[in-house]
Amino acid sequence: MIKPFNDPSSSSPSEPQAGPQIKALHHRGATLAAVVKRLFKIPLAVFGFAVITLVVLMAVFADWIAPYNPEAIDVLHMLEGPGWLHPLGTDQLGRDTLSRIIFGSRIALIVSLGSVSLGALIGTPIGLISGYIRGWLDEVIMRFMDALVSFPSLILAVGLIAVLGSTLLNVIIAIGVANVPWIARVVRSQALSIREQDYVTSARAIGSGNPRIIAKYIWPNSSAPVIVQSTLGMAYAVLTEAALGFIGIGVQPPTPTWGNMLRYAFGLLDRSPILSIAPGIAIFLLILAFNFIGDALRDVLDPRLKGVIG
Repeated sequence: MIKPFNDPSSSSPSEPQAGPQIKALHHRGATLAAVVKRLFKIPLAVFGFAVITLVVLMAVFADWIAPYNPEAIDVLHMLEGPGWLHPLGTDQLGRDTLSRIIFGSRIALIVSLGSVSLGALIGTPIGLISGYIRGWLDEVIMRFMDALVSFPSLILAVGLIAVLGSTLLNVIIAIGVANVPWIARVVRSQALSIREQDYVTSARAIGSGNPRIIAKYIWPNSSAPVIVQSTLGMAYAVLTEAALGFIGIGVQPPTPTWGNMLRYAFGLLDRSPILSIAPGIAIFLLILAFNFIGDALRDVLDPRLKGVIG
């Protein structure tokens, strides 16, 4: 319980204790180890972790585990079906499909991590300031966020890449900017609620400044939804990067990405369907894994769902 500011038993004013949401998280053992332990009680989260771990290992050790150079052209083995030498066959230039899948995992992870981190770094302070300060600043910021949301995320990313160019960094920036309004809106909704709590009012009463209140009380209570939204945003980033690659404005060849693999396999569905099936399954599994973990994190980190998980 928060001790009132004018409690006679208190010799001098002191900052209020942490709010009930923080206390609830601490009570449930919301340290990294405790959260991971609870996540591993959820079968779908375990599946998600297994898939992501496999993709991370592929990306990190691609130079050692890929059987061939993913960019090496072999005209003697073009459009070969799966076999001992090429487990997933080869494409129209004789490049090994399995090796390209393995190296493509690097681009998928770099884009998803980079774009979500950029979106969170920009969107989180925007949402905190907008939700806590309110007034005309909130109106200006949220109308701008609404304008961004009015564009489909893929169209917004396409427009930014058309201006910036088709490089890995620009793909990350384009997808990250498309993520900003969603994260900002989530954080703002949390800040609007938290700013009215008694412990925030007490902090203002003893003279705490806005930056201190935002850093010590608003942000810690808003972090759980941001983590969940960021995890789900990584699934969106994988899908968007693949879509950009498929329409030819993502990371450009000869760099192997799952999206441009689908692009060049599209016209060969009747002759070599494995060229489309392999990257399609890779994209599907990674997106599914991020969504499973995002849903599990929401259940673990949201105190309102206490008791739902064993």
